[in-house]
Amino acid sequence: MDIVLIPGFWLDGDSWSTVTPPLAAAGHRVHPLTLPGKEAEPAPHGGIGLQTHIDAVVAELDALAAAGATPVALVGHSGGAAIVWGASDARPDLVGRLVFVDSFPLGDGSVVNDELPVEGDSVPLPDWDVFEEADLRDLDDELRSRFRAISVAEPAGVARDPLRLSNEARYRIPAMVIACEFPASDLEGAIERGASWADELARLDVLEVVELPTGHWPQLTRPVALGESILAAVGPAR
Repeated sequence: MDIVLIPGFWLDGDSWSTVTPPLAAAGHRVHPLTLPGKEAEPAPHGGIGLQTHIDAVVAELDALAAAGATPVALVGHSGGAAIVWGASDARPDLVGRLVFVDSFPLGDGSVVNDELPVEGDSVPLPDWDVFEEADLRDLDDELRSRFRAISVAEPAGVARDPLRLSNEARYRIPAMVIACEFPASDLEGAIERGASWADELARLDVLEVVELPTGHWPQLTRPVALGESILAAVGPAR
């Protein structure tokens, strides 16, 4: 199966490098994407928004479909969940599996995070005190230094633009949430009590929640376990 991996904020496609070995060893073809404006020499961020990143993933889906590789699995970490969800809305017939890593799908009109500190048209990786303690679990000083070294600024529009959705066929795509900084019971309880932020989860035909206890960046703190969890979600190669 072809697996398209979408990084969260401040990370590029290379951030999946220690996650993908179990997937490749199982025979899957992995496609870690570096999204527009997050390249080693990024373009100016002024013209890059959430839809820009969604369109980049849609283009990858179309290219894979043209090569006969459908359906594919889409994996989105953190803010990448909104990008994955938007691409699934645009091409539900090309997506066979969704995996949300320490994240969940947002509803129409939602924004990823409009509270992050902005510098011009960009959101650089902020100071650690911006994050909650649960986010930083297992992210020791060495890993924090590594994260800081590999981080790339996020285009501010990706964080602040509203997500636009229109195709309810996205709800028919089987999905898994890999819960890291929160227990599965939090999501399940939110769905049961009708919490508004869990509306999209509640509408999914098939949803599985598995736990991978660590902080918000498991590709840094528990990469092998994350790869194995994604493998469990997508199943054997076909």
